[in-house]
Amino acid sequence: MILQKILCIGIGYGFGLFQTAFLLGKWNHIDIRNYGSGNSGTTNAMRTLGKKSGLITFFGDSLKAVFAIILTYFLFQGIGTDHSFVLALYTGFGVILGHNFPFYMHFRGGKGIAAFAGMVAGLLIFDYKFVVCAAVIFFGMLFLTKYVSLSSLCMMTGFFVEMIVFGELGLVHGLNENDKLEAYILAGILLILSFIRHHDNIKRLLNGTERRIGSKKED
Repeated sequence: MILQKILCIGIGYGFGLFQTAFLLGKWNHIDIRNYGSGNSGTTNAMRTLGKKSGLITFFGDSLKAVFAIILTYFLFQGIGTDHSFVLALYTGFGVILGHNFPFYMHFRGGKGIAAFAGMVAGLLIFDYKFVVCAAVIFFGMLFLTKYVSLSSLCMMTGFFVEMIVFGELGLVHGLNENDKLEAYILAGILLILSFIRHHDNIKRLLNGTERRIGSKKED
């Protein structure tokens, strides 16, 4: 089981190394990390390269998590394991690590939100509730506040809470009873990592200078 977890993280990390925004930037003869927020992710791609590039980045970074989870699901489901849900979480964790800390970019990647969204989408193999909750929280907060960062952090926090609540109620299909605590810890680590990666956004949110979606310049 330990070897399977390590393999899932490794496979996920490999998929996470596909940096959509960075590649689009190179296509346009720039290093996107030298522009805007300095982040190699969806929001900075949209603001630096335009809406089309932002959408391509979001789907590219999301789909790599989906494909990674599908791959590990089919790799391990045939060997008698009943730990498939938590292995999917390990895979998603690996994708986010690869996205946030790509070795060939000197560990300067994105913030992992699109990759996280892809991980949640990949969990559709087991359960639809996480996808529905994530979409409602993210788009609901975005509609109310117009802050992508705040909406992302609320979505991540919601996932952590949902994992514990649904898990304790026995409502997570595919989650082994013995894997519950591990799943909660992984969700907690992902939440902490998202707050760390968004520390600058949190500072701007607190002092009222965070940029709202659609704004032409910093508030």
